Amino acid sequence: MTVVTMTQAELSRVETLAQLQARRLAVAEAAALLGRSRRQVFRLLRRYRSLGPAGLASRQRGRPSNHRLPDAIREAALRLVRERYADFGPTLAAEKLAELHGIKLSRETLRGWMMAAGIWVERKARPQVIHQPRYRRDCTGELIQIDGCEHWWFEDRGPRCTLLAFVDDATSRLMHLKFVPSESALAYLQATRDYITAYGKPIAFYSDKHGIFRVNRPAAARGDGMTQFGRALHDLNVDILCASTCQAKGRVERALLTLQDRLVKELRLEGIGTVAAANRFLPGFIADYNRRFAKAARNPKDLHRPLAPYEDLDEALAWREQRTVTANLTLHYNKVLLLLEPNRISRAAARQRVTVYDYPDGRLAIRWKGVELPYRAFDKLRLVDQAAITDNKRLGAALAYARDLQAARTRKRNGNLVRSAQAPGLMAL
Repeated sequence: MTVVTMTQAELSRVETLAQLQARRLAVAEAAALLGRSRRQVFRLLRRYRSLGPAGLASRQRGRPSNHRLPDAIREAALRLVRERYADFGPTLAAEKLAELHGIKLSRETLRGWMMAAGIWVERKARPQVIHQPRYRRDCTGELIQIDGCEHWWFEDRGPRCTLLAFVDDATSRLMHLKFVPSESALAYLQATRDYITAYGKPIAFYSDKHGIFRVNRPAAARGDGMTQFGRALHDLNVDILCASTCQAKGRVERALLTLQDRLVKELRLEGIGTVAAANRFLPGFIADYNRRFAKAARNPKDLHRPLAPYEDLDEALAWREQRTVTANLTLHYNKVLLLLEPNRISRAAARQRVTVYDYPDGRLAIRWKGVELPYRAFDKLRLVDQAAITDNKRLGAALAYARDLQAARTRKRNGNLVRSAQAPGLMAL
């Protein structure tokens, strides 16, 4: 006995014709219910009387479509996909089949063929990536998650900027927040200085794999394999650990999502539209946030450590780069020409490598063999490099900097630009 599967519309049609057969419906009423003409209703009724309910099922069901592509095209397409495009998605594979082989197929047709052949697995059938929860650390200061979030924190009242967040893994407390123009190594050095000054040294910081925290080029030949931020933490005996996924540092990620809601609205209520005013507002906000959302640590011990007597926070967190002194006792740093004051030590440093220390507060020092060399800055207008490689997280700050320089050059051409010997802060974008 053959079982006929019918759709809901077909079952409804059977019920209507059964009512018509039993004379409980008029032909006009049945036609209105079925959305057919009287002539079509009589045709369906004859089929129902002769074949029963199964006669109203679609006779095309189970048969190949009249618009079906030939099997030869299907076999040729799948053969090419297996041989040359096995790791291609259906959309890209369909494009290449049309461009290179003259086989024009819709991406959905090819998707169905690839799924039937086991070449492609639909998204909902793929195994779900599982991120199992990780227990909190036991003590405050054991692991501090850090991250930056670029956002319209001031909405339309001020510029787009970045918020740096330090969140304790054991308690979810906001340990430190700071608004900066962009996410950069110098910004993290400044924020870390504020953090250590307030709390002491944690055991480790936990971050993403941004180039600020780790060297992402395995083939990098120069250096010691540490970034400026990594070197600074190493000097302070603090470790930096990098998470493999954003879910691994979920406490700081969730905190930033909450801040994008609550902090934005609090800044709106206060009418704050500048980075300086927002940073002055943050301490009170942090205290209120922690009172609402912070958890108690399983172990009340605080693992923050004080600075050792031999540790200098400013020295450790300074940006350091090496430069070669010319025979004329000059060197370039951050597009500014620095002139060493001629003396016995600086003359001995000619054609030697010196270290430039750029401190988070804007001070600059040049040292050779542990001796600080006096210098002065030559008046040289800094320019934005044409076709310079710019990190996407710093694009907004780079464009704002370029606009300022363009305006400055315009004023200079008009004779209205008065420039000092050296602008404060030598860190390049």
